Amino acid sequence: MGSIRQEIQLAARSFCGLQLIITLKRDHIVPTASETKRFVIAGGSGFLGVSLAHHLAERGSSVVILSRNAPTAEGDWCHREWDGHTLAAWCEELDGADGLINLAGRSVDCIKTPEHKDEILRSRVEATRVLGEAMRCIETPPPVWVQMSTAHIYGDPPTRICTEDSALGYGLAPFVGQAWEKAFSESVLPSQRGVVLRTSFVIGRNRGAGGGALTTLARLARIGLGGRIGNGSQGMSWIHETDMNRLFERGLLDPAMHGVYIASSPFPVAQVQFMRDLRRVVGMPIGLPSPTWIARFGARVLFRTDPELALYGRYVVPKRLEEEGFEFEQPKLRDALQDLLGRNS
Repeated sequence: MGSIRQEIQLAARSFCGLQLIITLKRDHIVPTASETKRFVIAGGSGFLGVSLAHHLAERGSSVVILSRNAPTAEGDWCHREWDGHTLAAWCEELDGADGLINLAGRSVDCIKTPEHKDEILRSRVEATRVLGEAMRCIETPPPVWVQMSTAHIYGDPPTRICTEDSALGYGLAPFVGQAWEKAFSESVLPSQRGVVLRTSFVIGRNRGAGGGALTTLARLARIGLGGRIGNGSQGMSWIHETDMNRLFERGLLDPAMHGVYIASSPFPVAQVQFMRDLRRVVGMPIGLPSPTWIARFGARVLFRTDPELALYGRYVVPKRLEEEGFEFEQPKLRDALQDLLGRNS
């Protein structure tokens, strides 16, 4: 090719994504070490974990997902089986990793039977504790641990706007959230930088692992059932998956980020406004309201879930993120829904 310099990068991945980049220059080969970072996502086989795995992989990171079952979606990551309870061969994936993100926990989208309540609590606490045990069994633990938590930790105050400094609530969700964070504080190593993200309702696309609750809400809106639920004033704090993933990434990479953060758009809305914006985006002019008794019946009988997920809510704002200058790519609900559900999305 004469004086034209050609460079071809061939990436050969080992079992969990270590890279070797080979640069071809004219007639000889020069091997160079890769700067690829390796991140482990515990409990990453669901909607949020798959979205994050795609996000990190697209930016050149090597991703390992720890979960009981492999993700149903396909992507550029490695999966290791993990039961969330016991130490096993999966621990080696943490050794030398650049960061851990823990999302593990049973879905709360269910009827809250005593058995389900116990599973919701134990799946979070026990998974967090065994990750801490694994950290103490390996030679080089990851320097940062980003821990999922819930904005529901503040309970369901009808009008109060909550920040990181607000009093915590009462009930099952706040109890689980506090136990989850306590397990993390007892498990994270003194040498590790710990970040806790109290996460609100994440809205995103279905990448083969489900699309979260937005999929169900959009389906209801399209058939004219996306109206007011109860009195409609309950808060809906939300965050676009892109901003959620950017927060996870910032937690992994920014050495100044530590402690507890609310992961939510700075503009929460009432449930009636959320559904109004959703209907406009999907092109449905009407939305039949659901009085409380209908919402309770429909949630239990038709959707097999907890009606309180729809009838109660909270308004939270990310005070610390705003103080630290984080800029949301999708701060406004209508724009966020249009990005995810609009005709050109």
